Amino acid sequence: MPSRRRTEISRSDHTSAPTSGVGSATVGPMVDQVSVTQEIGAPAETVWAMVADMPRMGEWSPENEGARWLRGATGPTPGATFQGTNRNGTKTWTTEGTIVDAVPGRLFTFRVDVKGFKVAEWRYVFETTDGGCRVTETWIDRRGRIAKALGKPVSGVADRATHNRGTMEKTLERLKQAAEATPGPG
Repeated sequence: MPSRRRTEISRSDHTSAPTSGVGSATVGPMVDQVSVTQEIGAPAETVWAMVADMPRMGEWSPENEGARWLRGATGPTPGATFQGTNRNGTKTWTTEGTIVDAVPGRLFTFRVDVKGFKVAEWRYVFETTDGGCRVTETWIDRRGRIAKALGKPVSGVADRATHNRGTMEKTLERLKQAAEATPGPG
């Protein structure tokens, strides 16, 4: 199947204004969000199972080296936690993630924190297509000012949105290669 990929970087300001003309507007921090979409010639359920197997994430991701389930968790169910290990060059760090959504073949979402600081939400949406499935991976920046300031010293990455776009493209390409090489149900 030819490689078809779409990438988006967006920024929202979570600004809301009252509709009555009375009151005050609420302005929140700017939020970076990156989405990358890849067509994969394998069933959505198969690809979902590969993504949701957190110990295997290092097989696809150029930055994540895998994860281990925590607190008795053994798989991807909402509320399950895991520790992820990451590497960028000589920089290494761990994160703690919590599964938010786990709908086989359709949706997988988890949130990541580091030492009590919010970091990111990762979302994978799976759509069945005639040739297999379409996977959209989305990164939503949840970091506050302190966590953003610590980002470069800890991970070696100054522009997280641009960096993640590149690693997400590689992740989905590796996932595509592995999923399309996996024999289907017999």
